[in-house]
Amino acid sequence: MYVPNRGIRPQLEVIARAPLPTHQGTFDMRVFRWGQPSSPDLSPDHVALTLGDPHDAEDLLVRVHSECITGEVFNSLKCDCRQQLEAAQAAIAEEGRGVLIYLRQEGRGIGLANKVRAYELQARGHDTVDANRLLGLPDDARDYSAAAAMLTELGVRSIRLMTNNPKKESALRDLGIEVIGREAVVVSTNPWSANYLETKRLRMGHQLPALLAAAIGDAE
Repeated sequence: MYVPNRGIRPQLEVIARAPLPTHQGTFDMRVFRWGQPSSPDLSPDHVALTLGDPHDAEDLLVRVHSECITGEVFNSLKCDCRQQLEAAQAAIAEEGRGVLIYLRQEGRGIGLANKVRAYELQARGHDTVDANRLLGLPDDARDYSAAAAMLTELGVRSIRLMTNNPKKESALRDLGIEVIGREAVVVSTNPWSANYLETKRLRMGHQLPALLAAAIGDAE
């Protein structure tokens, strides 16, 4: 059962819903509005793509994904966000049921403008963690309260979480979501994303699977 972080639970409402045909099949798309975002640079509107009926579902395959305009829209090679999103959607389609939560938390929660400012520092040789710190920003400002509330609203009982980030799993558990397993997301790498992924492994605690770790080694 969802337990809010503090105070009164912000209002959660479905403000739009429609079927969404995709290359992986037709998903049910819901747009949720959740309270007020932590920054004016972020949107209060989040998306849930569901395949099959999530109500009372146990052992449900779930991806909680944060927005990345640079990677998902402009095909940036600096990160693996688009590949992870597509891999998760394909995995849910292959299983025949699941939920993909898309949170509007650009740049690990710092917003698009700050993210691009951090990119400029990365172009000078700083890694993603140090770039954020030089800007006076946290390493990771994401909040998963909206995701927990959305999964609860959908009636999901327990999940298998697709992520390489143990902190995301812990955050959802702390918010009352029953996570019964974590599945690694294996994607390809390139010379631009290899250092970024290595920084996530070494400095942010991401548990990259062996195949991806080997790919990073090949790209270095």
